[in-house]
Amino acid sequence: MKLGLMLGYSGPNMALPLAKVQLAERLGYDSVWTAEAYGSDAVTPLAFLAAHTERIRLGTAVIQLAGRTPANAAMAMATLDQLAGGNRVICGIGVSGPQIVEGWYGQPWGRPYYRLKDYVAIMKKIWAREEPVTHDGVEISLPYEGEGAMGVGKPLKSILHMNPDIPVWLGTGMESTVRLTAEIADGWLPLGYVPESAHLYQDWIDEGLGRAGKTRADFEAQAGTQVMVTEDSAEAVRAALGMLKPNVALYVGGMGHKNKNFHKEMMVRRGFGDAAERIQELYLARRKDEATAAVPDEFVDQGALVGPRERIRRRFRDWEDCGVTGLTIGGNEEAMRFAAECARLNVER
Repeated sequence: MKLGLMLGYSGPNMALPLAKVQLAERLGYDSVWTAEAYGSDAVTPLAFLAAHTERIRLGTAVIQLAGRTPANAAMAMATLDQLAGGNRVICGIGVSGPQIVEGWYGQPWGRPYYRLKDYVAIMKKIWAREEPVTHDGVEISLPYEGEGAMGVGKPLKSILHMNPDIPVWLGTGMESTVRLTAEIADGWLPLGYVPESAHLYQDWIDEGLGRAGKTRADFEAQAGTQVMVTEDSAEAVRAALGMLKPNVALYVGGMGHKNKNFHKEMMVRRGFGDAAERIQELYLARRKDEATAAVPDEFVDQGALVGPRERIRRRFRDWEDCGVTGLTIGGNEEAMRFAAECARLNVER
């Protein structure tokens, strides 16, 4: 099982935990991941980390599709790839949600399925440098010939000789986009994936791989979890689960429109529909403490590695057997070291 370290995006100030990233590299972690919402971006921190690490892969989980044209995203990732020495970059892409797409980026929500398909196709054409890039897509076309165009757009080939094999991973969770991910992408960053829900996705992935003539060996999938090592008592486990509930309430209750929230839909899909409705109702009524209290222990426990070491070790085996090729963790240094031990990495002593 490959391990990744999740850094996420910044709070009010940008402060990268460089020592943790360097520790992850020494422990044998495969990757480190950044994110973006509507503050810090995901690419710039990886350029900094590239200069202070040697081999760990540098991934975005995720860059937001509306934040850059596909050509700009391809340029940024190809530049990062060369600065990092080559073959260390993973371009993780996600659609975000309509509140951010339209409210922050000023872009129409449009048809995300087709926009993803066009976006990835254009990026791969740019990296390949086989010919000046043209693309006649459903959502995105090059050269642009739509409303307001002068009609003089010219197909171009990148000046920079780019790595044609930069992997693209997609952050998706719905049936149509999971199939698309398996078909057009090199890897998958699943939303809310846990061992108990793994069976929901297997047929979708196999269908997508089949469309492209690929096998499971051609496709990576990396879920995410929080790791918290506690004392060996039920009270300590409940307290740790409680520490993770505010973030669940935020995403299920308030990260998206009432009628379009992918995190809430994921919670429903995992069998916690009543709780999801209640959390959103309370959160949107600004009763955030009650929304947090409404998050079920079982839901949090399924998605986290929490408890004494033997409990975490047993649960880690479920993750190893559930169909993903890697696991991205969040946690302190003790959690990082113990996860490396569970994954049987070359643990630094």
